[in-house]
Amino acid sequence: MPTLEHPEYPEATLLHLESIMPCRESQMSTLLSIFGERQQYSFPSIFIYGHTSSGKTYVLQTLLKTLKLPHVFVNCVECSTSRLLLEKILSQLQSLSSKTKHASHTSCDTLNQFVYLFKQETMAEELQNETIYIVLDKAEQLREMEANVLPAFLRLQELADRNVTVILVTEIVWELFRPSTGCFEPLTLYFPDYSIGHLQKILSHDHPPEYSADFYAAYINILLGVFYTVCRDLKELRHLAALNFSKYCEPVVKGEANERDTRRLWKNIESHLKKAMQTVYLRELSSSQWERLQQDEGEPGQVKGLSAHTHVELPYYSKFLLIAAYLASYNPSRTDKRFFLKHHGKMKKTFLNKHEKTSNHLLGPKPFPLDRLLAILYSIVDKRVVPTGNIFSQISSLVTLQLLTLVGHDDQLDGPRYKCTVSLDFIRAIARI
Repeated sequence: MPTLEHPEYPEATLLHLESIMPCRESQMSTLLSIFGERQQYSFPSIFIYGHTSSGKTYVLQTLLKTLKLPHVFVNCVECSTSRLLLEKILSQLQSLSSKTKHASHTSCDTLNQFVYLFKQETMAEELQNETIYIVLDKAEQLREMEANVLPAFLRLQELADRNVTVILVTEIVWELFRPSTGCFEPLTLYFPDYSIGHLQKILSHDHPPEYSADFYAAYINILLGVFYTVCRDLKELRHLAALNFSKYCEPVVKGEANERDTRRLWKNIESHLKKAMQTVYLRELSSSQWERLQQDEGEPGQVKGLSAHTHVELPYYSKFLLIAAYLASYNPSRTDKRFFLKHHGKMKKTFLNKHEKTSNHLLGPKPFPLDRLLAILYSIVDKRVVPTGNIFSQISSLVTLQLLTLVGHDDQLDGPRYKCTVSLDFIRAIARI
């Protein structure tokens, strides 16, 4: 017997939905209860939220397609203005109501015009006796549009006097949507993150047919044991599982171990999983590059991705500015004369107090003024540097990239103060070029 129950749909369809969307039975059951039967009026607007990769869009799309419910699906990121959004909805609505697959373009400038055209399109015979679902994915983009767009979609059923339900899908909570003037409150539905048990169950479904399900489940268990603390994204974990499985079963292919020899299999893949930890979410390497890297004999943990060559993207003077900022953050200002002046003369020997004996790298970066940064820059660059607007704009760019941090305000009378936020390894990589 299926966990999902609904008098409108056959048992085989509900069992199929459970099999292709595991660990989301509760959310599917709630949605089916809200939808009701095909000809019944559903709730005017539904607000679905949850973190990224929690199955919101996939569950909704699969549910609407499998049950063959008339629906319109729009990604709001693709619509920079309300006009584009309204026209895209009408265009997809025409495809539902017309017999031809290619709908004609409909111009729509205002919400009043949209409601009128929407009523005209839904008068088609095949749409009159069923609920129409309008799904707006990445709905947080609606907050950047005109103030009347979101309230109008929330009560479109009332404005158009049609059997329509608007579903907003987003990653943020409803409190960040609610206008200050008030609006119709949607029915909210939360999609929680997948637990480690859920991820184990979902990822185990992808096992190759040439290997047993228990063997692949043991591999997924090892993978989650390494990555679950730093990555809960199902898409990323699925990518990592597919990328590293060939290395995991390498001893089995060579005949050096069997499928139950988990200790030997773990020792074979341990170093490669540590390499993969450095590129989680970054996508620095393609799958083919990663496979070639696994075959190379090198130090484990050394991945030549973008993170090792970030300095390549920096302009010429930005590199020297960042080096100067690092020197200013980790060296006391009283040492500038000794380090950066060629003919500084005889220096007086000074004794360090207890606090100064501690490594500056352990104490962290110290703030420095703009004029000290420029003075160090002039001393470490071989040729003469003219303090033009280009230099100051590159300082602002380094702050925007969070390689430098502005301390205080840039309109202070004594000038702005900065901190360098990059590591010594980063500076060494820049200094090599």
